[in-house]
Amino acid sequence: MSLYRSVRAVTGASGEGPIDWSAVVEAACESTDPGSLELDPGEQEGYASDVSEARDRVREVTTIDFDLPERVEVMNRHHWLEANVGTFERVMEPIEQQAETIPGVARIANTGSMAFALSFLSRHVLGQYDPLLLADNDNHALYFVRPNIKEVAEKLDVPYPRFRRWIAFHEVTHAAEFGAAPWLPGHLESAMEDAVKNLSTGSIDRDTLGELDTTMTAVEGYAELVMDEAFDDEYADLRRKLDERRQGRSPVEKLIRRLLGLSVKRRQYERGKEFFDGVIARRDIETAGRVWESPEMLPTDAELDDPDAWLARIE
Repeated sequence: MSLYRSVRAVTGASGEGPIDWSAVVEAACESTDPGSLELDPGEQEGYASDVSEARDRVREVTTIDFDLPERVEVMNRHHWLEANVGTFERVMEPIEQQAETIPGVARIANTGSMAFALSFLSRHVLGQYDPLLLADNDNHALYFVRPNIKEVAEKLDVPYPRFRRWIAFHEVTHAAEFGAAPWLPGHLESAMEDAVKNLSTGSIDRDTLGELDTTMTAVEGYAELVMDEAFDDEYADLRRKLDERRQGRSPVEKLIRRLLGLSVKRRQYERGKEFFDGVIARRDIETAGRVWESPEMLPTDAELDDPDAWLARIE
């Protein structure tokens, strides 16, 4: 890890586009400690059994028949950066295509901003279900960033194997959602492309951004619901300690998270979970799972705050 080499990679950004993606990866990796990936056989088996048993429990609880992605990887922070930069590049492509001649100083600024964002995210992501949006293939993947999971478990003073298992259950639940809704990747991709294309022309499509927000609120809320139903251990203390840790963040970190949209993600978790709690309080978890039947079954923004209205519409 070298801050000097990171800065040098950014200031050496080249090419014709507004972002030099190879420099983004280099700069982000140079400014980020990769963390240890020395797994003994027992730990490696622990990840495998956590994922396998989470799949079985989620299938049992939801009655959704789904398979795990072929790629299930335990990685360090650099591996996560390299696995995700392609998605960021694909999302930004419409804006890059619209860009005219970019001054070198603007390219450096854009490259530095993207490197900073990816570096920050790589130090905070615990697990990730990756549907590889906008890619040319549908080879979904499941990632666990082992250094971050170990670090947070230590800070929360909870056993690492237990915390690791909890993360596995959450990410496997996302695999169940996308398995139940083969239309979901295309739905998200279409909305993302529309939103970014509008941004590239200088306009903001609030309707499309709102649709993305409600879809992701359903995705995150359903995952929270199913994880609570499926996890085979106590979890209240884990959630409480994570919430306390979030509240204790420094003002600077809170600002960074807000700028990167992570505060919106937390709101999606909470609002989505409240919606689905309301649905199963009135019906059951099978009814909650009907959101994945088609895009039309997703709750609207208003229905997220009114489960009765959603139930009345779908029944």
